[in-house]
Amino acid sequence: MIRTQVQLTEKQAELLKRLAAQKDVSMAEVIRQGIDTLFKEDLGPVTEERKKRALGVVGKFRSGGPDISEQHDEYLAEAYKCIRP
Repeated sequence: MIRTQVQLTEKQAELLKRLAAQKDVSMAEVIRQGIDTLFKEDLGPVTEERKKRALGVVGKFRSGGPDISEQHDEYLAEAYKCIRP
């Protein structure tokens, strides 16, 4: 684990102490649990929203090529040749 310092307001420190006592864990553990919860909540909706947006555009555009869905790997390889140094 990595040790770090965090400055809290008096009110935050008091609430943190109280919650740690209620859960019978250290204040550090409550902080770690809070950080884990924050990351789960923060990253989850972004991923779901991106997935939703990506699926929303499926089939909305035309390439003009008759075989893009079948030969996509070849087309991608050709396109990447153009952008590589």
